[in-house]
Amino acid sequence: MKKLSVKLGILFFLIIFGLITFMFFFLHKGIAESRVEEELKALKARGNSHSAILEKHFSIETIDHVVLMESESMTDVIITDKNGNVLGSSSDTASFEKYLRIPSSSISAEGEIVEDNWKDEPYIATISPIEVNGQLAAYVFMFENTASVHSLIQGLNDHFFLAGWISVCLTIIIIIFLSRGITKPLLKMKEATSQISKGQFSVSLPIASNDELGDLAKSIELLATDLNYLKQERNEFLASISHELRTPLTYIKGYADIVQKRKLPDEEREKYLKIIVEETNRLSELIKELFNLAKIDQNSFVIHKECIDLKLFFKKMEQKLSLAFQEKKINFELLCPENTLIQADPLRLEQIILNLLDNSIKYSQAGAKIELKAWKNKKSIHISVLDNGKGIPEKEIPLIFNRFYRVEKSRTRSLGGTGLGLAIVKELVQAHGAEIMVNSQENVGTEIELIFKGELKR
Repeated sequence: MKKLSVKLGILFFLIIFGLITFMFFFLHKGIAESRVEEELKALKARGNSHSAILEKHFSIETIDHVVLMESESMTDVIITDKNGNVLGSSSDTASFEKYLRIPSSSISAEGEIVEDNWKDEPYIATISPIEVNGQLAAYVFMFENTASVHSLIQGLNDHFFLAGWISVCLTIIIIIFLSRGITKPLLKMKEATSQISKGQFSVSLPIASNDELGDLAKSIELLATDLNYLKQERNEFLASISHELRTPLTYIKGYADIVQKRKLPDEEREKYLKIIVEETNRLSELIKELFNLAKIDQNSFVIHKECIDLKLFFKKMEQKLSLAFQEKKINFELLCPENTLIQADPLRLEQIILNLLDNSIKYSQAGAKIELKAWKNKKSIHISVLDNGKGIPEKEIPLIFNRFYRVEKSRTRSLGGTGLGLAIVKELVQAHGAEIMVNSQENVGTEIELIFKGELKR
């Protein structure tokens, strides 16, 4: 994680430093050019001012006065006639001869720039015309040593250099706090995932922000909770399998030993053999349901959907269970409109409904009522199994689909079952893309409703 913080820091620094350098370059260039342009404009304005005075009073005295004024300033002036002959100069003209070029074309009254290459030339220069009675009479050449411009730019460079260093230092400080702020929660998440990998699922992460890092912290906590639940469920599952397998095996082994080692009357022998057969069947049923669950978990079974007429489908199931209804004197009622069609796997749907009806029969008293109902609701088909049996305590309802879970904690053998039926039902319902809901009250009854999306119409 330290490597990540270093990488992030370097990446942020390069990006921010590149942006700062880019902006500083163009800002410096713009300010420097602006300042040089201001110097040239000021120099040209000064020349235009002298030109305006000389146009009003063009004489030797006025020329000498202008020259005297410039001799005490940072700039220099040279006044020539229209042919280029020097009439007056504030400094030795030898230094300015290369700039004293008479233009071949007329010059604007606002003046023009003669030299603006401040980087390589010793002077910048402007020229302003002097007109007397509407006729060109002379020129005013203004000069400024570029050393002053260089000094101005150097001062600007110093300011930018200082600002650059301050920006770099602040950037480094910000990046250090920023990279630590990002990597600190990641480091805690890494420690949490390390604990999870060692089987320690009681992890807690501070969720200080409502962003992607906060979402990741929530996801890790949720993962730890789910893994802890799965671990507990696996332990309970293994304990339940152990219990469920041991019980019938104990009965089989015990009664088989009795039958084998003792000389029993035929009636008692028949009784023990019947128990052995019952427990063998129970064991076979348990292994079958475990095998079904294994196939569901591995997605190794396929749902083959067909168009099913629920009225006819339920009638066949009623015939299969008629003996069970008669034995327990159950009042069974089937409510299903004609031509109620559904897309489902007939074998799996039968397995679902049989499981639900079997549970209703087991947990209902003699003379109870069981209702199997189906109806259409917009674009879905609803199937409901309703009984007025023992019901399920409210706190137990979310748990009834867990494997080997039984509301009857005593695991009484009189009720039979393996505790896997509803777990298989839920998996098969979800494999159909359907939903299952439970509504139950203790000592009142239970209703389990299946909702299949997308009805099929003829």
